[in-house]
Amino acid sequence: MTIRIAAHDDLEVLVKLLGVLFAIEADFIPDTERQQAGLQRIMESGPGKVIYVAEVASAVVGMCVAQETLSTAEGREAVWIEDVVVSPAFRRRGIAHALLRSIEEWAHDRGVNRLQLLADRDNAPALLFYSAEEWNCTQLICLRKRI
Repeated sequence: MTIRIAAHDDLEVLVKLLGVLFAIEADFIPDTERQQAGLQRIMESGPGKVIYVAEVASAVVGMCVAQETLSTAEGREAVWIEDVVVSPAFRRRGIAHALLRSIEEWAHDRGVNRLQLLADRDNAPALLFYSAEEWNCTQLICLRKRI
């Protein structure tokens, strides 16, 4: 397995991986055009955003996105992690763990000391995984409003 930063040539498979993820998340709907546009914007946004991919035998089988934000609580940057997904045929092989470690190293190198992510409350396998990875639940809930 190899972990690397995503390239434009990876877009098609990344959109497919997002389709896998969004099919199990109640709050999101797979939309190829939107997801491709979002991924392209992240790739072209500069140093505060990154997409890591996992390759097995030269095929992309997993991905993870990280984006810096400013935290008033920390008084400095924090990192939001999104779209941690591994192709079903390659799960339980340490791929998601390796992707998250790469994000942690990227964030640490940028001087960030807090990572945060959202997970679907009904995705028991993901919640067990994050718990095993020493992620902690907070007292916060996620709210959103479309405008």
